[in-house]
Amino acid sequence: MTNPTHAGRARQALRQATTASHQRVDDLFTHFTLSDVRSYASFLRAHARALVPLEAVARPDASRLALLAEDLAALGEVLPPSLDINGAEGEGFRWGALYALEGSRLGGAVLARRVGSDLPHAYLSAVHDKGGWIAFQERLDAAADDGDADWMNQAVRGAEAAFGLFEAAARAEMAAGNG
Repeated sequence: MTNPTHAGRARQALRQATTASHQRVDDLFTHFTLSDVRSYASFLRAHARALVPLEAVARPDASRLALLAEDLAALGEVLPPSLDINGAEGEGFRWGALYALEGSRLGGAVLARRVGSDLPHAYLSAVHDKGGWIAFQERLDAAADDGDADWMNQAVRGAEAAFGLFEAAARAEMAAGNG
């Protein structure tokens, strides 16, 4: 078992390396009003555009794509065409993308409270089980420890690619006048 005082080393390094990208994504998604059905549907479509390729690369233990599709269907929407992910090479890249996806579950818990009470919110409500975030950090640290010299660089590229997909998806929805 990982020493709890050191758990999260890789997450901390990824967080530090991706702070600007993460902030851009957070800033863009504040333009969506989650209590408004049209804006919320656009928010979900943006997430779907990024989630499809990211889950294919990151292979999370608990996929949220079915929940997202369920929420979209409840709003009379279908999954939109997904974006392409570039440079998805190496185990570190996969873990970096997974870091962004698992971290988004934390934000989803906060956002779920902003969703209108009459709107579906299974996707945003799919949070970690108790201790799940710590367990993920421990697995991330173990993967980093087992990785080669380029592992962390790959992980940063994976996390940056994930944030880049969410950013591009949000911008596409906003450009279509849906944000």
